[in-house]
Amino acid sequence: MLRLHFYAGVFVAPFILIAAVTGALYAVAPTLESFTDSGLLHTDSTGPATPLSQQIAAGTAALGQELPLIAVAPAQGAGETTRIIFSDPTLGDSQRRAVFIDPVTAQPLGDSVVYGSAGALPTRTWIDELHRDLHLGDFGRYYSEIAASWLWLIALAGLVLWFRRVRARRERRSAGWLVRPDRSRPRARTLNWHAVVGMWILPVLLLLSVTGMTWSKYAGDHVDKLRADMSWTTPAVSATLPGSTGPAMPMGGEHADHMGGGRPAAPTANKAALVDTVFAVARANGLEGPLEISVPAADGTAFVAKELRRPGVLTTDSIAVNGSTGVVTDTLRYSDWPLMAKLTNWGIQFHMGLMFGLLNQLLLLAIMVGLLTVVVRGYLMWWRRRPTKEAGKVALGRAPRRGALRQTPLVVLVPFAAVAAVVGWFAPMIGIPLLGFLFVDVLVGLAARRRVTA
Repeated sequence: MLRLHFYAGVFVAPFILIAAVTGALYAVAPTLESFTDSGLLHTDSTGPATPLSQQIAAGTAALGQELPLIAVAPAQGAGETTRIIFSDPTLGDSQRRAVFIDPVTAQPLGDSVVYGSAGALPTRTWIDELHRDLHLGDFGRYYSEIAASWLWLIALAGLVLWFRRVRARRERRSAGWLVRPDRSRPRARTLNWHAVVGMWILPVLLLLSVTGMTWSKYAGDHVDKLRADMSWTTPAVSATLPGSTGPAMPMGGEHADHMGGGRPAAPTANKAALVDTVFAVARANGLEGPLEISVPAADGTAFVAKELRRPGVLTTDSIAVNGSTGVVTDTLRYSDWPLMAKLTNWGIQFHMGLMFGLLNQLLLLAIMVGLLTVVVRGYLMWWRRRPTKEAGKVALGRAPRRGALRQTPLVVLVPFAAVAAVVGWFAPMIGIPLLGFLFVDVLVGLAARRRVTA
């Protein structure tokens, strides 16, 4: 565990360091967005809201071009704006164009490209992409997958080392050590603060690592398959009207806010006048949170009103409504979700800084700052382990003592290797670097043996 912690810390920590820096920025992105795009998100008008159909007409006229209406997100409270959302073929995947309307005056305040089902504006989208792939596309996603895949492993290896260190102490009181670490000597001070901060932030790091892996390319595919096999997938309300032969329309998933979402199809007719009816039906059926009402693309498909993921909103109910009659054709309550789907949803909301609003964002920011100090102290300890430098040579920190695997009984080593193989297959960004660490370790051992025999 010590050698694994060492090699992963030296070679993987840069990826974790980048993820921590971008993650700290991502954690407060919703709050930053409320300031940078205040002119679109907020209004000073007071009074009753105009009908949604009137707001839709104003948004359509403000575009200056004909784009298909695909959704409406009514203003939730005083001072908020309504989003009239259109499909724009000139935009990229998961991008839509939204016109922001003052709900009281029905005056357009501007338009912007929004990303994903959460409707992230350009500032938050830029930060989102920076955290996910460093704006390098699919190639950049390797960095985030490596960071998410190794974070939990490094953290648990550190937990084992902490446990061993506490047991080796004359007084085995770990609680006091977590509050008052030994600061008597420089190396002990650095090591203990490295461990203490790591222990305090460990639970949140594990949660961030697990939820981050669900967004990854390779491990994420395996997670999706596992969830499908175990019936843990997020359910979706059916938008197919009774008597229609059309397929049910899935209305996004728990990753839509981070990976994109929405529906690219365009309606074939103007159904804006029916949105008022659907909105009233949704409120009458207990959907009290912020909503997005999806406008159907074709006949035989219902309007879908779904509560959006917003800070402090822990449930997302949704209903399908026949716009012509106002009849509810399908209902999906959050209370009916499978337990694992709920846990996944809550974990992702926490990861995105949306579960508890500003408090959630500040907690994530503090955790990322703590992780930065853990990584920096780890490199500091590695630097201090270097041998005395000879003139003209660069010395690096020594790895911990070799030979632990050779001394391990087969009854322990074989299951350990089997688990490592399964984990490496499930998360290739663990398996491939792990093979690389073993290869480097063997080369280091051969080089050391050659120096001894020379």
